[in-house]
Amino acid sequence: MRKITLMLCLLSFSLVFSQKEISGKVSDNTGAPLPGVNILEKGTSNGTSTDLDGNYKIRVKENATLEYSFLGFATVTKSASEGSTVNVVLSAGDQQLQEVQIVGSRNSKRTIVNSAVPIDVISMKDITTQSGKIEINELLQYVAPSFNANKQSGSDGADHVDPASLRGLGPDQTLVLINGKRRHQSSLINLFGTRGRGNTGTDLNAIPASAIKRIEILRDGAAAQYGSDAIAGVINIVLNDNVNELTGAVTYGAYNPHAEGDFLNGTANTHNYVLDQNRFGNSYGKDSKLDGGSVKVAANYGVAIGDKGGFANFTTEYLNKNKTLRPGYDFRKGFGEAAIQGFNLFGNLAIPVSDHTEFYAFGGRNYRDTDAYAFTRNGGERVVETVYPGGYTPRITSNIIDQSFAAGFRKQTASGWKIDFSNTFGKNLFHYYIKGTINASLLEKSPTEFDAGGHSLTQNTTNFDFSKNFSSVLKGLNLAFGSEYRVEKFNIFAGEEGSYATYDTAGQVITNPSSQSAPTIPNPDYDPTDPNSSATIPRPGGSQGFPGYSPANVVDKSRTNLSLYADTELDVTDSFLLSAAGRFENYSDFGSTTNIKLASRIKVNKNFNIRSSFSTGFRAPSLAQIYYNLRFTNFNSSGATEVLLSPNNSAVTKAFGINKLNEERAKNASLGFTASVGNFTATVDGYYIDVKDRIVLTGYFDASALNLGVSEAQFFTNGVDTKTRGVDVVLAWKKSFGGSRFGATLAGNFNQMEIYNVKNKGLDQETFFGAREKAFLLASAPKNKFALNLTYAIKKLDAGLAFTRFSKVVLVDYNNEDDVYGAKIVSDLTVGYQLTKQLKWSVGANNFMNVYPDKQDEQGNTEAGGYWDAVQMGFNGAYYYTRLGFSF
Repeated sequence: MRKITLMLCLLSFSLVFSQKEISGKVSDNTGAPLPGVNILEKGTSNGTSTDLDGNYKIRVKENATLEYSFLGFATVTKSASEGSTVNVVLSAGDQQLQEVQIVGSRNSKRTIVNSAVPIDVISMKDITTQSGKIEINELLQYVAPSFNANKQSGSDGADHVDPASLRGLGPDQTLVLINGKRRHQSSLINLFGTRGRGNTGTDLNAIPASAIKRIEILRDGAAAQYGSDAIAGVINIVLNDNVNELTGAVTYGAYNPHAEGDFLNGTANTHNYVLDQNRFGNSYGKDSKLDGGSVKVAANYGVAIGDKGGFANFTTEYLNKNKTLRPGYDFRKGFGEAAIQGFNLFGNLAIPVSDHTEFYAFGGRNYRDTDAYAFTRNGGERVVETVYPGGYTPRITSNIIDQSFAAGFRKQTASGWKIDFSNTFGKNLFHYYIKGTINASLLEKSPTEFDAGGHSLTQNTTNFDFSKNFSSVLKGLNLAFGSEYRVEKFNIFAGEEGSYATYDTAGQVITNPSSQSAPTIPNPDYDPTDPNSSATIPRPGGSQGFPGYSPANVVDKSRTNLSLYADTELDVTDSFLLSAAGRFENYSDFGSTTNIKLASRIKVNKNFNIRSSFSTGFRAPSLAQIYYNLRFTNFNSSGATEVLLSPNNSAVTKAFGINKLNEERAKNASLGFTASVGNFTATVDGYYIDVKDRIVLTGYFDASALNLGVSEAQFFTNGVDTKTRGVDVVLAWKKSFGGSRFGATLAGNFNQMEIYNVKNKGLDQETFFGAREKAFLLASAPKNKFALNLTYAIKKLDAGLAFTRFSKVVLVDYNNEDDVYGAKIVSDLTVGYQLTKQLKWSVGANNFMNVYPDKQDEQGNTEAGGYWDAVQMGFNGAYYYTRLGFSF
């Protein structure tokens, strides 16, 4: 044993002294220094970046190969054997097909350093190896200043797909691209106590993190450049293109379920907290030490195709995450995060077909099997005691299949024109299966599981784009123009009969209520002196927890969109950039719209830039907002009511004076600056967003007089106008001392939204869009959020420490009382060690201080029925994890 130890010590000693220090300067082909260039020792995680003056210093092995990469420039490879001083010139002048184009600019020569609008470029390798977060929304929540996402509970489909947004606007007001091509949205529309209530959005978690090279976030209105949905900004996901390298990781983690105060001391109502496996779908109790255990296995591999830069890169990812269970009130004994079992497969390839023409394709398939708690049925007409003695908690499970495929050709002509022709197809299918449930009108004969039907959204987009850089026009003009043709289709498909039907005492579907009646139970509140009081209560039909879609709910609707755009950038002088864009769009179902954008950037000196923009924007109503309809049961602490969500084109909607949905219209303005001093950089950008005719989901109107079989009705409508003001701040510093590397980044956002007009048109304003609905909209983002991320690395060891502060959030509960969630700081810690050249082991904790939101009152009036609502900081407590990463 001593010999082995001595040999290991000698080996480590020899490795240390076989390293050498390389230093130098990186510049462009004009001789200007390039700050922020990534320098990586190939095959390792050892790397650094250049400072403001383009200088760098790094310790590497004697025979190391160094890669120098920077957005907008061709990657350069150098050998450490060239000497201790290696100066590098990166070229952005050759007009090759592989030039990088960054979201927000169609100029392949533009970089984030000199852009006219705020752009975050986030390296997925950095944030995935220095964080225990396993989904895209969670990762971005803690690194992007104005990005916010929520885990939900008790919100039907929103428990399975996290609503996410920029700058506190709706999930459907942020456009998502993959490799610059429009990504389809989810078919789910958020209905209940969620952020993004009444909105659809793009399911970012359907894209495996291991398939992503970087994420670009344009924090500026861009509908004039990219079309509908880009009011708040654009998220562009750039897929991996590396070759001859197998990388991946195996991660395991679990949550600490023990909160502060009464719950930690074991004084919470045990009946509320311990669930029986047969009746509630979870046997976890308050004595468990951990829950929500998750396993994630991911791998990425690329192969070279030919000798002209072609490649094929593939990613596979498996995720298995158990439920969490947190304390809830009597009507919500299953408050917690949903279980997910998912499998991802993604690919990205490019094949040169000639010196100036390239074929490319990318896409993938995501499958998720999810399982979430609904609200508890404790007794009454919804409980059949012989099946579920004492009550039950139904579970809403779903199969979500998300698939996409894009293909196209890029060509460069002899005159310098770049031509890009592509077609992108995407489909999201959401299929509900309700378990641990019952159709109470069938009594003991009822199944306890139902296929409840579901919905799907299909989108096909064809793009034809042209661009050229004219270097002889002043200091450079980039001209881009093109067209887009899009077809969208929305479907709702019915479930099995028992999931939606009500049966009479003979077991027949009730089609004639005047001659058929459902089984009943005695009414405990019967008052024989009251002529309106009934001695019995009928058993309701349909699956409890989530009613199935019936043939009456079936939807098969489609529409088309044609758009034309022009986008220009002109370097008037070396210091002054001016850009302009315009876009015309025509929808087959509601008409046309034209939008513009102007932006500029002034270089005050080499260290300080001022930038500004103004744009108009729009968002077309989604097909789901126009045609979605459902009858459902709304639960709160007072009991249950039957509600009809009526489609926008229905007679019921028109009877309440709700007009046809029109597009949302926006005006965006921003003003900011960038500054660099030594190893310190800063960006500060203020913004103003005015959105008129925002589409919202109303409250519940009394519909008992309409003989619809429900007591209440609600609708989608262009209901409010909002103004949002805010500031994004990003401060970054990095420094190397000998063999040590330090980094510090502070990302912050101040956000203030105001609802300045409610368009209730004579309807009762409190019911139309009252305090509770306003609170949901305003709580889409905290008033401010700050994330301080600290990193340190030396030799084989690296560590990260992050503090994220979420400001106060106020929601309104079922009693119209404020539920106040005070500001909280969430602390994350990770430590990694390079075991070998191929293996890295990491351990850490998210929210290692185990901070929970403020517990609300004992009346149980929170939207989700738990001690807390779903707020941005999360409600699951500390998450501990370990990960083994590999690279071969």
